Amino acid sequence: MTTENLWTYRPGVVGHEGLSLIGYDVEATDGKIGSVDEESNAVGDSYIVVDTGFWIFGKKVVLPASTITEIDPQDQKIYVARTKDEIKDAPEFEETTYRDSAYRQGLGEYYGRFPVI
Repeated sequence: MTTENLWTYRPGVVGHEGLSLIGYDVEATDGKIGSVDEESNAVGDSYIVVDTGFWIFGKKVVLPASTITEIDPQDQKIYVARTKDEIKDAPEFEETTYRDSAYRQGLGEYYGRFPVI
């Protein structure tokens, strides 16, 4: 997957249009990782920021839109195609730089190396 496509929702993923995802629980392929703290639906730059809470105390992670496989508005859950370890090993979240292109490029390189599942 190219790094440009990482920041775009997969075809068929619905529920992000006009709906706030803040507060939704986020489920990795092997369990809950936290809840959505922030989101961006900008074209070509869509992502969620997940507060991992109890799982990795005090840490947040940025997940590109392409990692999202399903959004369930009824149960307020988002499912992502990454394991807990893959998410935990992603580049460190920095409150002051996570919107910068250099951080995004590093994050894109990290997530871009995984096969699409």
